[in-house]
Amino acid sequence: MTLSNSPYAPVTADIVSQLEAIVGKANVIFADPGRMQDYSHDEVAGAEYAHMPDVVVKPNRAAEISEIMKLANRERIPVTPRGAGSGLSGGAVPVFGGILLSVERMSRILEIDRENMVAVVEPGVVTNNINVAVQEYGLFYAGYPMSVEMCFIGGNVAENAGGGRAIKYGVTARYVMGLEVVLPTGEIVQMGGKRVKDVTGYDLVHLMVGSEGTLGIFTKIILRLMPLPVARVVLLVPFPDVKSAIGAVPRVMTLGRIIPASIEFMDRLSVQTAYAHIGEQPPQPHIGALLLLEVDAFSQEQAEAEYTAIVNLCLEAGALDVFVGDTPAKEKKMWKPRQICAEAFKAVSPVQSLEDIVVPLAQIPDLMPELERISQQYNVLMPCYGHAGDGNLHATVVKKPETPMERWHADLPVILEDLYRVVAKLGGTISGEHGIGHKRARYLPVAQDATLIALQKRIKAAFDPLNILNPGKIFPA
Repeated sequence: MTLSNSPYAPVTADIVSQLEAIVGKANVIFADPGRMQDYSHDEVAGAEYAHMPDVVVKPNRAAEISEIMKLANRERIPVTPRGAGSGLSGGAVPVFGGILLSVERMSRILEIDRENMVAVVEPGVVTNNINVAVQEYGLFYAGYPMSVEMCFIGGNVAENAGGGRAIKYGVTARYVMGLEVVLPTGEIVQMGGKRVKDVTGYDLVHLMVGSEGTLGIFTKIILRLMPLPVARVVLLVPFPDVKSAIGAVPRVMTLGRIIPASIEFMDRLSVQTAYAHIGEQPPQPHIGALLLLEVDAFSQEQAEAEYTAIVNLCLEAGALDVFVGDTPAKEKKMWKPRQICAEAFKAVSPVQSLEDIVVPLAQIPDLMPELERISQQYNVLMPCYGHAGDGNLHATVVKKPETPMERWHADLPVILEDLYRVVAKLGGTISGEHGIGHKRARYLPVAQDATLIALQKRIKAAFDPLNILNPGKIFPA
């Protein structure tokens, strides 16, 4: 996607020379479309969401990023920060071209502070590597996006990433205690620290978390760590319909007084498609919905007591059966259909729009007939799966193979607006963990009123007067 009437200056050979002087010639890619192609998109499907950068720059420290931003301000060149490119909003796509700033070289775990239970990391650290590094200390990082083995922690912070464990442990913001940030104008600032409490001035740390790379570039991140659980059990629970499945969730938490680490949901279409993709039969022939619950604890006895209570509560709520995964092999087998859902639907049709809607938990049963209506009205598939415990569902618009691409491109914006208006009417919003980026920017007024959008634009302007840092994201063009 290209935004027309660009207000920005082009990247010239002289600009490239100045960038090479800052980061070294080996860390600048220019006039090499083959090598730059990987930086033109994230995981959003569709060429219309991609755009080539004019130059790719790979700094190695905050001082280099500061110099890049000062140069960009002087010359009025847009800068798009990028982590692993695993996002699903187009947030790391350089829609105005310009400088693509990759943090891939900033991949060091700088400190593991066991006494304060924090880790200090650079933004290019693969999230899973944090847990690999801290587990020997009996600790773990609880912010858990589902793409944990490929995403960078900087991108997780920029998007306030969530995932399957959010119901018990919360999302990324809960674990970000401090940041070193290069502002759009080039200054380097420190926000927060290793302190558990801090109400000195505005909470700028949590303004930055979830700002989608529009307010600053993270160069150091201080993360809170948690004690590592020693026992885990997975429960796979089929239900005859969505209502009984969702009805079981508050029963577990209120009557059982148990907060599972994960409560994942799959509707009938998701179950059928995922199991077919892996060449297996679903655990019950008449599944209307499926819950996948994970319990973790600090003793095997505690885990057993909690999962036994959950089993009984689910059966009372109408579960068709309960399957217990208490070994690594069983856990892996139970998780696999949920983990490959997106892959399974890409096999049906690679043309789709993976959405990230959120509704209050009790409104999920009201949402499902609306998804069926949209599916039939526009002749698309609309599987729904995701995080039942927090109401964050990946309702995916999938093009049927026989539908012409012209029809798909014409219908998709109408489908998404219809979907988002339904979600807003149910008290929900249009993104829970993937972000707005440029994929959803045009739909922001469906979720927020004009006054709130204008307030956020004023905040953006205060940080970035020339609008050079990740322009074209979040707000309608």
